[in-house]
Amino acid sequence: MTFLAEAFAVGTEATMRLTKILDGTVSIRSEMSNAVISFSEMTASIVAVVTDVVRDGRPVVGFGFNSNGRYSQSAIIRARHAPRLLKAPSAELLDETGENFDPARCWAVMMRNEKPGGHGERSAAVGAIDMALWDIVAKIEGKPLFRVLAERFGQGPADPNVYVYAAGGYYYPDDDLQALRDEMQRYRDLGYEHVKMKVGGAPLATDLRRIEAVLEVVPEGQNLAVDANGRFDLPAALEFSDAIAPYKLMWYEEPGDPLDYELLARVAERTTTPLATGENLFSYQDSRNLVLYGGLNRETSFLQMDPALSYGVVDYLRTLDMLRQHGWSWRRCIPHGGHQMTLHIAAGLGLGGNESYPGVFQPFGGFADGSEVKDGYVRVPEEPGIGIELKSNLYQVFRELLASG
Repeated sequence: MTFLAEAFAVGTEATMRLTKILDGTVSIRSEMSNAVISFSEMTASIVAVVTDVVRDGRPVVGFGFNSNGRYSQSAIIRARHAPRLLKAPSAELLDETGENFDPARCWAVMMRNEKPGGHGERSAAVGAIDMALWDIVAKIEGKPLFRVLAERFGQGPADPNVYVYAAGGYYYPDDDLQALRDEMQRYRDLGYEHVKMKVGGAPLATDLRRIEAVLEVVPEGQNLAVDANGRFDLPAALEFSDAIAPYKLMWYEEPGDPLDYELLARVAERTTTPLATGENLFSYQDSRNLVLYGGLNRETSFLQMDPALSYGVVDYLRTLDMLRQHGWSWRRCIPHGGHQMTLHIAAGLGLGGNESYPGVFQPFGGFADGSEVKDGYVRVPEEPGIGIELKSNLYQVFRELLASG
């Protein structure tokens, strides 16, 4: 304890600063595809934010990345958001005590001279840096991030045990139903109670055969969700909704374009399957429009906004406040992403759970090494920060980034 106090004094005797922001691009390519895109060229950004705060004889460094599905954001990070943070006076980045960084104030600095709207790529760049800043804040406090979030913004005590479901079920060559069954059985063997598969990338009859193949593995329809990735127009979305009604599935995800609230509302009027959407909405404003105009049922629908793609925790907290004002429980939120950051957010803020990608989108997908899923739940480690250092293949890419810088 004495050594930590002395190390803290060294780091805070002068005004705390961000000394360097490094970024890199990591390939997460694979040959799989959903109903809309292949992942053969997919990349993601990683960010390391270095401070002059010292812990255990080393500067505190925060690590962040953007979730899968939106490509690397390096040009935006390097040209706009990182330089603004590094040029800002420390007083504009610190909290009122001056003893830690304030992600909300840092967010305001990153967003200077940015016009409203235009959330598609900029939001993921800010989200990656925001993740690194929260990693720093939690490391300086010496606590896991989920406990920091619970203390500051939670609705009750933090619960490190988080419900997770396994997302997969992409399209296999030659419509290989046995490969699909085997994949879903692997998830069940790993401890997942619920699984999700892709639909919309094949004729309706083929997708129904695929659904029925998975239902041979999971106990019942309530254990299976389907995801169309925004593929359908209104007639196709309604036809698919009618066709899957007998299966009584867990949810029907993104039937049409994520911003087509009228289509979603029309489907919501007719479907008997719960709806899920939100992973491709990248701002508080878009999420508010979804709630106001998407026709969702706040008792049965699920919201999947991903902070790592949508301006980070700072903006996500605004979204959660908006949801509360409109009568939504935070338990209806199950973020997209399948990584450690959203796991901490779910644990700290009392959300309904978190997506998981067992074995895909590496090194970002999945949780700390040795984490086990038991009866559909995984426990968040108590390591200070996000715990990226506990996931060896992910930490390695950050080690290489730091070495290159």
